[in-house]
Amino acid sequence: MTLAATLVYLVIALVLTVVVLLQEGKDPRDSAIMGGSSDTFFGKNKAHTMEGFMEKLTSIFAVLFFVLSIVLSLNIFK
Repeated sequence: MTLAATLVYLVIALVLTVVVLLQEGKDPRDSAIMGGSSDTFFGKNKAHTMEGFMEKLTSIFAVLFFVLSIVLSLNIFK
C-alpha cells in the first residue's frame, strides 16, 4: 500500500510541475501597457479561459500533493 501511495505521490508531483510550467508568466509590463483596467474586464470571465483552468488544476494538484505528503509522513500505510 505504501508503494502505491508513493507512486501516486510521484505522479501528482510530476503533473503539478508540468501544470505550473505550462502557465504563462505575469509580466508587470503587461498591466502598465494596458493601463491596469483591463484586468477587471477579463477577470469576470477568467474561469472560462485556459489560464483560469490551469490555475484551478494547479490548486487541485497542490492540495493533493500536500495532503498526500502529510499522509505519507505519518506512516499510516504500515
